[in-house]
Amino acid sequence: MDLGLTGKVAMVAAASKGIGLAIARELTAEGCRVSICARSEETLEAAAALIGPETRSYVVDVANSEDLAWWVEQTRADLGPVDILVTNTGGPPAGALDAMTDEQWQAGFDGTLLNIVRLVRLVQPDMKSGGWGRIVHLTSLVAKEPSTMLPISSTLRSGIMGLTRVQATELASYGITVNGVLPGHTLTDRQRHLADIRAERENISSEAALEKQGSDVPIGRLAQPEEIAAAVAFLCSQRASYVTGTSLLVDGGYTKGLG
Repeated sequence: MDLGLTGKVAMVAAASKGIGLAIARELTAEGCRVSICARSEETLEAAAALIGPETRSYVVDVANSEDLAWWVEQTRADLGPVDILVTNTGGPPAGALDAMTDEQWQAGFDGTLLNIVRLVRLVQPDMKSGGWGRIVHLTSLVAKEPSTMLPISSTLRSGIMGLTRVQATELASYGITVNGVLPGHTLTDRQRHLADIRAERENISSEAALEKQGSDVPIGRLAQPEEIAAAVAFLCSQRASYVTGTSLLVDGGYTKGLG
C-alpha cells in the first residue's frame, strides 16, 4: 500500500534507538527525507548509518527550547519545510510516587510535555503554508492505565492526550492532523530498565521479569519497535487524512479500559 509519503520531510525526536529509530527507518522506507535528533552524537551516527545515507542527524536535548529551535531551523535549511513531526522522549524516571523529587517532576514536564508544545509551535508555520501536515505524539499506555511505578509518566502522558485533542482541533482546518500513539510493553532499553526494577522487587531475574511482562499481554509477548513504527507511519500517511485527535493504543490488548 502506497502511503503517499515520497519526498516528505519528517522530523523524529529521540530517534537514535528503540521505537524512535524504528519510526525513522519506516518513514525512510516510505520515501521520506528524515531528520533525527538525540543527545548522544555517537548513538546518532550509528542510527543514521542504519536509517540511510540521506538522513540528517542533530545533537539535541529536547528539554532545551534553544536546542529545539535550532533543530527545526537546521532541518528546514538542510531538507526543506517540515511536513511530518513525530515527538518522542525517553521517559521520566521510574519509582514510587513519594520518592519523586520536585526536580524530577520539573524535568519530566520539560522533557515529556513542554517539548511537544514547543515543537508543534515551531513546525506548524511550514505545515500551514503547505496546507498539509502530520503530527504524531509517541507516548505510552500509562496515559490510559496509570502505573504506580511510573507516576510522573502516567500523569504527563494523560495530559498529552488532552493536548493532542486541543492541537488537533486548532490545526484541522489547515490540513494538519494531530494524533497520539500509545505503545504497550515493547522490547526496548526502557523496557529492560523497567524489568530490572521489577526483578529486584520480586526477587527474580531480569530475563524472567521480561518474560512475565510479555506473558501478561493477551497476545502473549512484548511488541517489537517495528510494530509501533508501522502504526505511526500510517498516521503520517495520506491514507490517514480523516484521522485526527485520536490516541491510538498499540499494546497487544493489554489495556482493559474502554476510554
